Amino acid sequence: MVELDEKREMGPELRGCVVSAIEELMAENERVVALEADLGAASGWNKLAAADPKRFINVGIAEANMVGVAAGLNLAGYTPFVHTFGPFATRRVFDQLFLSGGYSKNTINIYGSDPGFAVGHNGGTHTTWEDVALLRAIPNSVVCDAADAVQMKWIIKEFSKHQGIHYVRGNRKSVQNIYAEGTTFQLGKGNILTKGDDVLILAAGQLVSEALTVSEELGEEGISCEVIDMFTIKPLDRQLIIEEGQNKRSIVTIENHSITGGLGSAVAEVLAEENFAIPLLRIGVDEQFGQVGTPEYLQKAYGLTAEQIKNKIRLSLGK
Repeated sequence: MVELDEKREMGPELRGCVVSAIEELMAENERVVALEADLGAASGWNKLAAADPKRFINVGIAEANMVGVAAGLNLAGYTPFVHTFGPFATRRVFDQLFLSGGYSKNTINIYGSDPGFAVGHNGGTHTTWEDVALLRAIPNSVVCDAADAVQMKWIIKEFSKHQGIHYVRGNRKSVQNIYAEGTTFQLGKGNILTKGDDVLILAAGQLVSEALTVSEELGEEGISCEVIDMFTIKPLDRQLIIEEGQNKRSIVTIENHSITGGLGSAVAEVLAEENFAIPLLRIGVDEQFGQVGTPEYLQKAYGLTAEQIKNKIRLSLGK
């Protein structure tokens, strides 16, 4: 049973939690190494370079080469962690991840930062609405979307215990706390955050906080919503979806990602295969590219604020 942070205030920056987790792993295991693609200042990974320069490699703006180097280090017995912005950690290096990583059975732990609207002013070239879709397509990969700093740190440390291609996406900066400090999780298992009878909301990443707000406010209108944090998108917790989806009026997925290939698609596959006769509403980005703007502007522009999500759910219920 996970423990929630009742105050749900803004937490520490996620990039700092990633650095802290890798520092601890480096202290425990001399085979843990970190690789960056010239974003050490933006990610805070320069701190890792200062702590142990022999186990930090800045490959420069050469992301495909970074993945190749990580694969080679794993072949030599090291456990590599790599970071760059989400589109460069997935879309730009997909062939290397697929062949040098997955196909060759190498372990590469990837942090893709600032997904979706979190990219802000970096604009459309730096926006990734498709990273989950790409990484889901690599056989035996693990794909996560961190809801807050507590979960992000746990995911990074958990990745170090397993072999294979592991991807976690998350903001570099602060997001709202969801979980109490010290909470632990299980890869491949969703977390029930609130119970409800009418609507099952499956959310991931930064939008878990919006899902909780939506649940609270719709509850005041007499619409009872259950919220599940589906932080592991692959492997997906099929059993939890089936169990909690029974007798609901609607199932809703919420993601800071395209509805094609992400959480919404993954849930749709489960419902189709299980012959669920319950309507599914996928809330995310539909056939759009990124653009320049503040994260707040972009979140609203793509219809992902709590108020916009509430309206979409109301409409789906005929309200």
